[in-house]
Amino acid sequence: MSAWSGGSFGARGRCLLAPNPGPMTLDGTNTWVLQEPGASACVVVDPGPIEDGHLERLTAELGDVALVLLTHHHFDHAEVAAEFARRKGCAVRALEPSLCVDAAPLTDGESLTVDGLSLRVLTTPGHTADSVSFVVPADGVLLTGDMVLGRGTTVVAHPDGQLGPYFDSITRMRALAAAGDVRALWPAHGPVLDDALGVLDFYLAHRRERLAQVEAALRELAVPLSSDVAEDETLPRRVVEVVYADVDPSLWGAAELSVRAQLAYLASR
Repeated sequence: MSAWSGGSFGARGRCLLAPNPGPMTLDGTNTWVLQEPGASACVVVDPGPIEDGHLERLTAELGDVALVLLTHHHFDHAEVAAEFARRKGCAVRALEPSLCVDAAPLTDGESLTVDGLSLRVLTTPGHTADSVSFVVPADGVLLTGDMVLGRGTTVVAHPDGQLGPYFDSITRMRALAAAGDVRALWPAHGPVLDDALGVLDFYLAHRRERLAQVEAALRELAVPLSSDVAEDETLPRRVVEVVYADVDPSLWGAAELSVRAQLAYLASR
């Protein structure tokens, strides 16, 4: 049994955990179901992958679904979105236009109201270019997609993901927490995080520390920091072997994506 099995949170959220655990997905994809107390219709965020009957479970367990929202395009979040929306007779909205069904793409700062439920859209590129988060103001909650995970830290999935926008997005999220607008984070993988400000501070500090470690690895490898470092196809793996020596090698492929993003960021500076 997974240590994280979903459940109900706050007054407006519950999680249906998809059966797709793994090194990148942790316990599986969190499909978030948002609903105003007493309302008949809900909003489904990231209906997830097709594995092991998750689509059938969502179809059977959820009644009136007014809208499907996607945090980004990765298949473990979006694979069944169009079919699920077809079954429920609703639209799909995302930042990426090609993911939308019968609706316009999301826009930054947009307010959504669905059967009394209020949400606010926060575009948060970094993990991917189309990453988006959702604020539930009444519960002081931010749904973070893959920008923040319930355990560990996320991958900046180069070349689609980029470190500059990532820093900007985490800083925007932190500003909401510092202002008291967001108290808890509901990630797309792993358990909920009740200390939003502490987690976001850690994310910023951790990424800056990794960046410094990459710079140190370049010095150790006698590679001068220049605009050419991002073009060397062999360099990211060599850096991973230095910086991520204490990480399970099965995760080095994901780490290499982040290192590529870090090298591109350093080269651009």
